[in-house]
Amino acid sequence: MEIRLVSPLPLAFVAAAYIIWRLLWIILRHYTSSLRYLRGPRPRSWLLGNLTEIYDNQEWVEQYGDTLKFRGILGSDALFTIDTKALNHILNNTACYRRPEIARSGISDFMGKGLLLAEGNCHINPAFGPAQIREFTEIFLLKSKELAQLWGLKCKEPGDPVCVDVVSGLSKMTLDVIGLAGFDYAFNSLDVHGKPNELNEAFDTVFRSGMAGASLFRLLKLLFPPLGCLPVSGTKEVRNAYRIMHNIGERLIGEKRETALHAKSLQDHRQRDLLTLLIQGNTDPSIPESERLTDEEILAREFLVAGHETTSNVTAWALYSLSIERHIQTRLREECLAIPTDYPTMDDLNDLPYLDSVVRETLRLHPPLNSTMREATKEDIIPLSKPYVDVYGRLHDYVQVDKGCMVQIPMLAVNRSKAIWGEDALEFRPERWAMVPEAAQKVPGTWSNMMTFLGGPRACIGYRFSLVEMKALIFTLIRTLEFELAVPKDDVVRQNASIQRPILRSALDKGSQLPMLIKHVQEI
Repeated sequence: MEIRLVSPLPLAFVAAAYIIWRLLWIILRHYTSSLRYLRGPRPRSWLLGNLTEIYDNQEWVEQYGDTLKFRGILGSDALFTIDTKALNHILNNTACYRRPEIARSGISDFMGKGLLLAEGNCHINPAFGPAQIREFTEIFLLKSKELAQLWGLKCKEPGDPVCVDVVSGLSKMTLDVIGLAGFDYAFNSLDVHGKPNELNEAFDTVFRSGMAGASLFRLLKLLFPPLGCLPVSGTKEVRNAYRIMHNIGERLIGEKRETALHAKSLQDHRQRDLLTLLIQGNTDPSIPESERLTDEEILAREFLVAGHETTSNVTAWALYSLSIERHIQTRLREECLAIPTDYPTMDDLNDLPYLDSVVRETLRLHPPLNSTMREATKEDIIPLSKPYVDVYGRLHDYVQVDKGCMVQIPMLAVNRSKAIWGEDALEFRPERWAMVPEAAQKVPGTWSNMMTFLGGPRACIGYRFSLVEMKALIFTLIRTLEFELAVPKDDVVRQNASIQRPILRSALDKGSQLPMLIKHVQEI
């Protein structure tokens, strides 16, 4: 039998034709865009538009107003707005505004297809309700205490502070928490004498790979999917890590499903992890087959990232703010020390008013995510509370968007808007929560008049988990230790990435870190 090899010439022709078609399509959309009359920043690059400066978008608002356009890949127009009426319209019209395919593909590459990618009602699950989160408070406090003791042991001499990187410790603590509360799995990240953990190492490999997600190749691969066939450095290591995560995840799901089938009640603590609750809820006969989660969605690797990475970084920013505003740290400590136990209930934590205000102010000023994107699935008219002025000087109280139009939802810019929060919007002032500004009451957030957890049907499902975990962490650490910055405050900046990590201006090559001087409270 004769075997004919396909000539590479036709394949090259097809690839070139595809690329040319994509380029022409993008260029045509630019000149026919419904956003072409909006003002906005000039693109810095013909290839990446304004994407290299997208995380510094607060400057755009100051120059162009609340509603503007910016350029994406190859100059494509995209909408940017902090107008609360517009955001309310976008976030509550989930059929019209969905997460863009580019973003969905990027998240899927990094984390798999799970709860963050699940559209519709399948993500609304009682596993994330207040009653379930109350059960996890003990885990939050135990791991917080373990971290405080670990740091406390470093203070060898009385009254002599020691320098620690709080980002590293908080990251290990929150990973341990999401392992136990999420999957009943012990990562043992805080155990200095523990043996290497296979899942921990696999997760670390995938996470480090995902942080390089803004690379030019990744953007081009999302724009031109055939490029995904090309080998890239680190692919073998990452694929092996995914294989380990998948195998362990499948085993965990199998064990939890077997437990769920034989469980007569949920009173056993071992049956209270999120994975078990998701599986039990997913087998409820009242749930239509079309709304049931797949095993991959149940495992939800991105919940591991969201629950671990975002909480640790926000808590790091809380310690940063408290170390600068020492009088706030002192007042908070006095409130926390008034509680006669190291292990309060969730209700006890929620009843501490100043702790609550500190957490709210931290999440307002330092949201874990800078922004997110939505894509219009059809033509639409977005109403505005504040009209914009177009390039011809005309006023408009609405924005018309085309099908496929990208819309940026800038959580950080909304949370720090002086028009919404007042002239002191950039200051860390927990007292502002005693009287929320009228303009802030119109912010369509799912929690506390801020955009940190988004709003509408697609709001963050794990916000209660993060809130209680963060309160438990701060409560425990502030009762035990005093915190002071080990570097000048101006040296600490936000990493130019989607997740707002603290990083040192003087050591950008060393990645996220936040050195602090700590000592025992009784040594003050």
